[in-house]
Amino acid sequence: MEDKILEMKSLIDEIEKHNYNYYTMDSPTISDAQYDALYDRLVMLEKEAGIVLPDSPTQRVGGIIVEKFEKHRHLSKLLSLDKCQSYEELRSWDARIRKLLDVYNSETGSGLEYPDYILEYKFDGLTINLTYEDGKLVQAATRGNGEVGEGILPQAKTIRNIPLSIPYRGKVEVQGEGLMPLSSFEEYNRTADEPLKNARNGVAGALRNLDPGVTSRRNLVAYFYNVNYIEGREFSSQLEMLDFLRENRLPVNDYTKSLSSVEDVIAEIEKVKSEMSSLDILTDGMVIKVDDVFTRNVLGFTNKFPRWAVAYKFEAEEYTTTLHSIDWNVGRSGKVTPTANLEPVDINGITVKRATLNNWDDIQRKRVKIGSRVWIRRSNDVIPEIMGAVDDGLEHPEIEKPTHCPACHSELVQDGVHIFCPNSLSCKPQLVSRLVHFASRDAMNIEGFSEKTAEQLFESLNLKEISQIYELEYDDLVKLERFGPKKAENLLKSIEKSKQVELAAFIYSLGIPNVGQKTARELATKFENLEGVMMATEEELVGIQDIGSIVAGSVMEFFHDETIHESIEKLLSEGISIVYSRPDSEESIFTGKTVVLTGTLETMGRSELKNIIEASSGKVSGSVSKKTDFVIVGESPGSKFEKARELGIRVIEEDELKEILKSSLGE
Repeated sequence: MEDKILEMKSLIDEIEKHNYNYYTMDSPTISDAQYDALYDRLVMLEKEAGIVLPDSPTQRVGGIIVEKFEKHRHLSKLLSLDKCQSYEELRSWDARIRKLLDVYNSETGSGLEYPDYILEYKFDGLTINLTYEDGKLVQAATRGNGEVGEGILPQAKTIRNIPLSIPYRGKVEVQGEGLMPLSSFEEYNRTADEPLKNARNGVAGALRNLDPGVTSRRNLVAYFYNVNYIEGREFSSQLEMLDFLRENRLPVNDYTKSLSSVEDVIAEIEKVKSEMSSLDILTDGMVIKVDDVFTRNVLGFTNKFPRWAVAYKFEAEEYTTTLHSIDWNVGRSGKVTPTANLEPVDINGITVKRATLNNWDDIQRKRVKIGSRVWIRRSNDVIPEIMGAVDDGLEHPEIEKPTHCPACHSELVQDGVHIFCPNSLSCKPQLVSRLVHFASRDAMNIEGFSEKTAEQLFESLNLKEISQIYELEYDDLVKLERFGPKKAENLLKSIEKSKQVELAAFIYSLGIPNVGQKTARELATKFENLEGVMMATEEELVGIQDIGSIVAGSVMEFFHDETIHESIEKLLSEGISIVYSRPDSEESIFTGKTVVLTGTLETMGRSELKNIIEASSGKVSGSVSKKTDFVIVGESPGSKFEKARELGIRVIEEDELKEILKSSLGE
């Protein structure tokens, strides 16, 4: 038993180092297969020993749903920062610091110099306070009132770049921010039954959810910027503190600037504002701190805030407009969601006419009505958000809650906060959405099968099941509007060609709730055949990296449905042949590299290229940093191209990319 526990400890340490290299440094040192072998060995030892050590990475996937959040008293009070929203206010803050230091020097005869300032992002997520004892993560908590927060240790453990153990052995409390990358937000919303309104709500809802499986599903990250409490160690500067965090494998954002004057700070803020759209995380301002700790102690505190730091808030992109009407839309799952039609308003050059409201409860909570003035906000999220109604003192008609499906007129049913149309067999939007998803490029890749085509097949040919796509005949198609002989022939050829399909693409085509392309590939790699996926147990599923209990539950529930089995049998009887191609072990230029894509490629879509890179054990990132290895550039590249040139990162244009794919990937 002792030997097994020693091996478990050794494996935990090794896996945590690889997690740090992969999730924090963007620099994996082993292949996915090698990582899986280490992880599987640890799982096996834990089963044999009947023991799971508290810092085991197998505990990251979610687990037991907690009954309530316990209160946690922070070892040291978490500070709030004073805020400024103009450069004049920022200059005034700088002037106060200089005046205080002048007074101090005059009274003490010291020659304390004016300080350097450290500039950091002001993250727009949820504060996380971690406690480590004897090198082990023993608590994680929200900020709360600064003195007492809520314990969220099971939830925080699901964040892959948070280390479960660190080299430092004293008691230490570190403060940071939990964030949902915009790329994770977009991926989540592609498959979620309940799309998130924005990444900010995504992280707050995940970390304050009693089910850690929900947290795991959202692929959060964390960045740390402060040592709030530490035993046996002092720091002389902010930069030294950040180095301590890095030495202990705690993720620190790449962006940190040391500047010598407030005018330099202002110039840098202007530069950052121009680059905001290229970031993969939400920020709503910048934090400016005095670097030197001795100078901080001299400056001290007001009744509320430290005098040595301030948060510069970006101007909120909030506008008012009029809500004209509500459209109720039916999605692939049958969920009926409201969309607000607005008086067009220009926000930073973008005309906003529509905004999403989550559900009926959202409408009630925000008190929006037909004809009312509403606040809308567009952050560096893409989707405009209605914040609430403006109280104008006028009476406005209430928005009516729908009782029947806007498409097929079936009586709607309430499930929790959501409204559903139960008519999955003949409700046009549901079936059309499923058909389009099934035929899409990343699924069965049936070229020429558009949403318009799906609608025509539904209306004119009474196509009600996906398998009926494979029963279409030439004479049926040429009767359709704008379907000439050539178009009909091409579609039939594409349908026939789609019968040979990769396992991952077929899994994705089924439209399993919460399963996107990445998860479909992971399922295919793990089981290598469809039967294995259909028969998978929860234990097998949550053992796959990045799959938690929520996704596992979705997969099992989907395949336990007898109608799903019948649908799959019909597809197979139409001649669909599912193949699994084991990833080529031969390395390519992208193996182990971090790649950023920008601009439009002529030869392939971005998702297709992303699949190729990930199949070669490369990583596609949403933002350029000094850890980026390559930036692939198409037509009309954005600021990522400029940043790559600034940092001296290798840029690959489309002609060179074609040659790389031909030579190293055999394309």
